[in-house]
Amino acid sequence: MTTDDTPNGPGTPNGPGTPYHPGERAAQARAGRTERADHAGRSIRSTVPAVAARFLAERRMLVVGAADPEGRVWATQLAGPAGFLSAPDERTMAVAALPAGADPLAGALARPARVGTIALDPAGRRRMRLNGRSVPDGRGGLLVHADEVVANCPKYIQRRTPADRPAAGPPRAVATGRALTTAQRLTVATADTFFVASTGPDGSVDASHRGGYPGFLAPVAPDRLRWPEYPGNSMFLTLGNLELDPRAGLLLPDWETGGALLVTGEARTDWSEEARQGVPGAERMVELAVTGVVELVDATPLTWTGPEYSAAIPR
Repeated sequence: MTTDDTPNGPGTPNGPGTPYHPGERAAQARAGRTERADHAGRSIRSTVPAVAARFLAERRMLVVGAADPEGRVWATQLAGPAGFLSAPDERTMAVAALPAGADPLAGALARPARVGTIALDPAGRRRMRLNGRSVPDGRGGLLVHADEVVANCPKYIQRRTPADRPAAGPPRAVATGRALTTAQRLTVATADTFFVASTGPDGSVDASHRGGYPGFLAPVAPDRLRWPEYPGNSMFLTLGNLELDPRAGLLLPDWETGGALLVTGEARTDWSEEARQGVPGAERMVELAVTGVVELVDATPLTWTGPEYSAAIPR
């Protein structure tokens, strides 16, 4: 998306122009969704409304996407008690957490960074994106200046309820590499949720949610993942970014143990009818060439109940 610093402005009720950059426009046109995207774009804001501030204050987890110092894009998660997220003013989100040293984004978020975030409420099937610029707050947390605030629909969110893990230790890496191990491929093949971070042409970052039945994210090789794109809000924020910049990062939370699998690489979208044949509900397919993997234990002090699958997932 464009931001306040682009010639077109935010393209929301707070400014003129379009909220979309050329890659997003290209993806919308290829899918025949330009008119729907224009309608959806009216909901994009550059401020945090009161209802969103209340939503943030109740959340226990935040997904964060950013580029590491080498330029690789990753997605990770931060967590805390209700209240660890707050909106001290309408342009700022405060986060009372930082990635641990084992996290590939620890170095990036220790200094000013462009970030894409999702505050997720699996129990209520709600989510909210807030993308912008983060700075360390000097107290072990972050302040994120909002460029874009987007409330998303509940599609494909699996219902889960959190529980604290009193014995959880600090996050630590138990495996790193350039490809997935056999055990990590099994983790991928049984996942029902993942998050994907991507970057726009102006350096902005977006983080997005994907959900499906186990197996929808397929480890087709140790260094290759593939997933279907189901019908969404027609904004094409992720695929629009990938039209111009293939860098992407995936986060696969382990809801049962509090661990996480983080994957980075380069993604491309296959828009052909042949690619999606035999994949129910798929409108297109995305393939990620894996270039880096980090497996974390104790990535979060939370565990979650088993999933109640979204009724929106194609059968």
